[in-house]
Amino acid sequence: MKKSIFMGLALVAALAFVSCKSSESSYKKAYEKAKAQEMAQTRVADQVETAPVSVTPVVTTPVTTAANTENDRQERLTVMNGGTLKAFNVVCGSFSNVDNANNLRNTLVGKGYSAQVAQNPETGMYRVIASSFDDRASAVKSRDQLRGTYPDAWLLYRTY
Repeated sequence: MKKSIFMGLALVAALAFVSCKSSESSYKKAYEKAKAQEMAQTRVADQVETAPVSVTPVVTTPVTTAANTENDRQERLTVMNGGTLKAFNVVCGSFSNVDNANNLRNTLVGKGYSAQVAQNPETGMYRVIASSFDDRASAVKSRDQLRGTYPDAWLLYRTY
């Protein structure tokens, strides 16, 4: 009798240990999900740095559309962070929050661009200008290169 009770308890214990074992597919699904989330966060972190930057308006610049230029826009801008704008400006981001605009500016500066932040006082939007040129051809070339990373990059044309 003692043998059968002992064997029964051993069998129950063995079944308990076997039934608690996790399957490899469960681990694999959880790993793949965590890896996808990590990749998404890395992409966002690469585009936006978190260090806030103090901003002071410096210059007001009128911007208008030039004749025969598709996708060029017209706005009145207040240049932030010093700097000046040339005739053709490549905008790669627009934000309602100045910290977000400055984070993108810092990312672009880190990649070698002479980026600036300019505000449209009428809409309150902050434009991140990656580069500024005297001729449209150079601006279009720069815009097209930036579209690999920032597909919505566009041009502002400045008149005097």
